[in-house]
Amino acid sequence: MKYICDICGFVYDESKESVKFEDLPDTWVCPICGATKDSFSEAE
Repeated sequence: MKYICDICGFVYDESKESVKFEDLPDTWVCPICGATKDSFSEAE
């Protein structure tokens, strides 16, 4: 599954990361723009 930052377009690709998106802590932010997890949408 991939998740896209609605602010800057950064893609969090679970297949390339060691942690599933849903398992990231609530304090996690986008490494590019600092947006919170709430600012990400599932990629289609």
